[in-house]
Amino acid sequence: MTRVAILISGGGSNMLALLDSMEQAGHPASPCLVASNDPQATGLERAAARGVATAAVDHRPFGKDRPAFETELHKVILDHGADMICLAGFMRVLTAGFVTPWSGRMLNIHPSLLPKYRGLHTHARALEAGDTEHGCTVHEVTPELDDGPILGQARVPIKPGDTPETLAARVLAMEHRLYPAVLRRFAAGDRRPVTLG
Repeated sequence: MTRVAILISGGGSNMLALLDSMEQAGHPASPCLVASNDPQATGLERAAARGVATAAVDHRPFGKDRPAFETELHKVILDHGADMICLAGFMRVLTAGFVTPWSGRMLNIHPSLLPKYRGLHTHARALEAGDTEHGCTVHEVTPELDDGPILGQARVPIKPGDTPETLAARVLAMEHRLYPAVLRRFAAGDRRPVTLG
């Protein structure tokens, strides 16, 4: 059984989708921790209500010393016996010093069809570019931002009159389907990409 630590920064809707999936019979993974860089993240309460261990490592006292923050976060993850990490709306850029030891064992979900639109404001950028479709990607985490081998993509059509908000809502619904599907396959040792939409 693969023990999964999920890192969040907010409400944790993707985290909840992952927890729902891992509760299903025969799933090859189980949650061992939900951690956040924000002690006030509402996702921590939601995870605790599901009986999952939680922890907060506030990044703010560390100032610009990212390695010190990451060392503390890493310790918490190891203390809970994690075999792999799922980033689910974790809004801190992780350094190579943190990422490298988890190479091949850390996943992220990003709201664009990578390699398009790395970074922020992906929905607005897709609309500004006149794209006809948008979506989300699950990928292995590497030291380069929103890079790494693609493990799954879900596509949604861009509709006339879409705003960044309406597009984001449709993409998020697909994220909640894609991430659990990828995790289930990945935790079973299967790295073939998942395609939805």
